[in-house]
Amino acid sequence: MYRDVSSCNSYNYGDALYWDARYIQEAGSFDWYQRYTALRPFVRRYIPTSSRVLMVGCGNAVMSEDMVKDGYEEIMNIDISSVAIEMMRRKHEHIHQLQYMQMDVKDMSFFPDESFDCVIDKGTLDSLMCGTDAPISASRMLGEVSRLLKPGGIYMLITYGDPTVRMPHLGRPVYNWKVVLYVIPRPGFQKPAGSTSSAKSYLEPVPTTEKGLLLPGFVLEDPDSHYIYICKKMDETAELGNIPAYPLTSDVL
Repeated sequence: MYRDVSSCNSYNYGDALYWDARYIQEAGSFDWYQRYTALRPFVRRYIPTSSRVLMVGCGNAVMSEDMVKDGYEEIMNIDISSVAIEMMRRKHEHIHQLQYMQMDVKDMSFFPDESFDCVIDKGTLDSLMCGTDAPISASRMLGEVSRLLKPGGIYMLITYGDPTVRMPHLGRPVYNWKVVLYVIPRPGFQKPAGSTSSAKSYLEPVPTTEKGLLLPGFVLEDPDSHYIYICKKMDETAELGNIPAYPLTSDVL
């Protein structure tokens, strides 16, 4: 539950000043890890288009815009950088489905409890895990995410962190989350010659231990794969089995 030292450089990715400076220098759009086209089967599988969605650490990514084009009706985007928020607010001022607010994910008290059906995080927890107070920051952020989710709501985390470094945070009993794991190769990855695995195997949940860890002997075709954690907020009426059982496909409607 310490910092992701091996994956961090000297920058403090949890610092608003760092991100303000970066967005001033890099005014174009940039999506961390995966574009919406790759994530769409998972988003459409677990998040109805009528959901009220919170996109944390939106930055200058186009994922929210792509989701609106795909039929999503309400996405609140937040970021610690006022530069990014103002830039995106101007860019999307005519898209009424998108709202933008400058906010720290560690304190989202502006929103009442159980305000959202879904929270999407593409790299924000990772950024905090590179900060100097990583365990405390992660705990504060995830506590807020849990508070904001409605019963049965989904926290979708897209991360470079494998279960050994993410499940100690996601698996805390206080959140009461049921977690399903997917592993997806990085964009542009080419399978090794002679590979016999299914072309769509990444659309299937990865079997895990009771603690949410990868089973012994599990082999990553792409050593730099990304992990998608589907965390469902459980209560006495919300069971993971209630999620429709149809298989994922790359052309989910």
